[in-house]
Amino acid sequence: MNYEWDFGAVWEHRDMLLAGVLGTLKIAAVAIVLGVLIGALLAAKRLSGRAWLARPALWFTEFYRNTPPLVHFFWAFYGLPVLLGISLDPYAAAIIALSTQSGAFYAEVIRGGVVSIDRGQWEGARAIGMTPWQVVRRVVLPQATVRMLPPFLERSFELIKTTALASTLAYSDLMYQAMQVNSITFRPLEVYTSVALIFFLTLLTLSLLAHLLEARLSRSILQAAG
Repeated sequence: MNYEWDFGAVWEHRDMLLAGVLGTLKIAAVAIVLGVLIGALLAAKRLSGRAWLARPALWFTEFYRNTPPLVHFFWAFYGLPVLLGISLDPYAAAIIALSTQSGAFYAEVIRGGVVSIDRGQWEGARAIGMTPWQVVRRVVLPQATVRMLPPFLERSFELIKTTALASTLAYSDLMYQAMQVNSITFRPLEVYTSVALIFFLTLLTLSLLAHLLEARLSRSILQAAG
């Protein structure tokens, strides 16, 4: 069977796909920022040495790392309104689901980066008179940031791909707009191939930029150490 590809039908509705791309980037950017803030808070609690802070943070992290993302979307959209008596639109529910789930993963990235710094460096910095905050800012964070960057970027790319689940809440992301285009054109192969290419090119571009950033940070650390 010879299938005749026709991307012209998809191109005619490119404005819908562009709107979807913007919707995807919008929730991804907000969720990454909120996820990092949540992750930093969870990591600080895990590193605090106080069980009453560390244990709830551990439970939160493990729950979100070991449950399906789709459940988080449905729970935020259908569960929170019932429990809290509030109404959430698809955008707000998607942000809550993405940021809390990613916060759990970012927490492990941040915690892993901090504990990877040799304890001797902490003690050496304290020995020359640095305050705990100075040790973190001048010794730990510069090195930990370089080590955290690869897993942080990997998680962020996963978050961008996970945004496709927001379409299940009727949020106007790329996948939702693609479904609308497909319902108009009846060209599923062309539509979803286009979606795959858009995700691929977007993440490839971000990956190349990330590698440049990682290389620059590494050079900066080496120059500072020299």
